[in-house]
Amino acid sequence: MTDVVKTPWHLWVVGVVSLLINAFPVADFTLTNMQNEFWLSPLTAAQRSFILGAPLWADAFWALGGFGAFIGSLLLLMRSRHAVTAFILSIIGLAGSTLYQHVLQGETTRELFQNVALYVTLTIWVIMLALLFYARAMKAEGILR
Repeated sequence: MTDVVKTPWHLWVVGVVSLLINAFPVADFTLTNMQNEFWLSPLTAAQRSFILGAPLWADAFWALGGFGAFIGSLLLLMRSRHAVTAFILSIIGLAGSTLYQHVLQGETTRELFQNVALYVTLTIWVIMLALLFYARAMKAEGILR
């Protein structure tokens, strides 16, 4: 008999839903940095200036967070143990983005985006930590290889 571990149905649900959710930060980062007019049109001039004026290190953390999460979701669907690493890298990116937006630029962020930015960031933290713990559990059960 072989040591084949059957993929649970919830892995496909979590993988597909997380892939759809994590496609947004990839699109957001790409379209914002391409300065796509349609994408940026809902923003005020001050909001645009703040986002586009972020330092390179903050953009690098934003990219690491968004692309890491998307790749983590892809790896989860591929049943790769490397999904855990991708989600860890994504959380490092999220930590850097949070540091920039809510610690170093906290007053400006609250002024420009009210509490919406804080609520969005907290929601992202919950989702990313849940994905990391889920991927670690699937790895521990031998489902991710």
